[in-house]
Amino acid sequence: MTRTILLWALVLAFGAFILDWLEYQYLVRVFSRDLYVACIATAFAAGGLWLGARLASRGAATPFEPNLAARRALGLTGQEMKVLEHIAAGRSNKEIARTLGLSPNTVKSHVARLFAKLEVGRRTQAVGKARDLHLIP
Repeated sequence: MTRTILLWALVLAFGAFILDWLEYQYLVRVFSRDLYVACIATAFAAGGLWLGARLASRGAATPFEPNLAARRALGLTGQEMKVLEHIAAGRSNKEIARTLGLSPNTVKSHVARLFAKLEVGRRTQAVGKARDLHLIP
């Protein structure tokens, strides 16, 4: 980020130097305002194309791969993983129960076992630890 700021600062300083060198007051009288607008628009268009090409050339992010070793070590079941994903999505126990076709008490049991296995006391801690262990994206 610092490199980008310095680069643009140098570009702007160079532009100021060029304007001073060409005696800005003289150019204002000789050329119309439309020429300056066209020059600035061209510079911004070129900068936008350059920046777009740089951003587009970056590689795509690697797809998420769950840490199956951590899942096995913790002894998490498939249903507990589904509940954990729903917790990470911010759903309540009742919403999770409706979505998975379980009773709310069953969801509470899964959540309690998740807390015990992950050694946490809150939903946010469970999600944070699961993300740290690469159990969920």
